[in-house]
Amino acid sequence: MKRSTRLTTSAAVLLLAGVAHAQGDRGRGRGQGPKTIPPQEQQQRVSDQRRRDTAYKTVLADQVRSAQQASAALQQQKRSAQYTVNQQYAANLRLQQQRLNTPRDVERDPYYSAPMTYRYTVGSTDRETNRFGADVMRQAVNNGYQQGFKAGRADRKDRWPSNYQQSNGYRDANFGYSGNYLPQSDYNYYFREGFRRGYEDGFARHSQYGTVVNGSPSILANILTGILGLHNIG
Repeated sequence: MKRSTRLTTSAAVLLLAGVAHAQGDRGRGRGQGPKTIPPQEQQQRVSDQRRRDTAYKTVLADQVRSAQQASAALQQQKRSAQYTVNQQYAANLRLQQQRLNTPRDVERDPYYSAPMTYRYTVGSTDRETNRFGADVMRQAVNNGYQQGFKAGRADRKDRWPSNYQQSNGYRDANFGYSGNYLPQSDYNYYFREGFRRGYEDGFARHSQYGTVVNGSPSILANILTGILGLHNIG
C-alpha cells in the first residue's frame, strides 16, 4: 500500500511539473511573438498609404511623359548611348504604372502593424521607419547607383561632358519606387544619393563607390550604410 501511495505521489509531481513546463513554454512563446502597434495607428498608416498611392499615380504619369520628352531631346543631340539608357528607364516607369494600378490588400501587409525600429534624417528632418521601410531605402540607393552608373558610362561613350544633375534619371529619381512604406520625397533623396555616386563611377572608368560583377554594378556595403544613416530605436 505504501509503495502504491509513493508511486501515485510521484506521478502527481511529474504531472504538475509537466503542466508548469508547458505553461512556461507558452508564456515564453507569447513573449517572443511579433510586436504590433495599436489598431488606431495601423489604420492611420493605411490611410496615409492610400493617399500616397493616389498622389503617386498622378506624379508617375507626368514622369513617364517627361522621360519620353527626354528621349526625343537625346535623339536630337545624337547621344545614342544615353538615348538607349533613357528608353530603358522610361520602359521601367511604364511597368511601375501598371503595377500601381493592380489592387493590393494593404490591410494584411505586415508593414502597417510593425512598430518603428529605426530613426533616420532627410535634410534636417528626423523620421522613423521599420525593417520594411529600411529595405525600401536600401533599394532606393542601389537602384540609384545602378542607374547612375549606366548614365555616367553612356555620357562617356557619347563623349558628353560629365553632369549627373542633367541626367533624366537623377531629375526623376522614381525608378523602382512602388509607392510603399516611404514618402516619395525620401525615396527620391536616397535614389539621388546612389545615382550621383554611380554616375561618377560609370563616367570615370573606375569605381570608388561600388563594384561591377558580371556587368552588374553594385554599391559597396559600407558606402550604403553611411548614406542610409539608420539608427536602431527598437
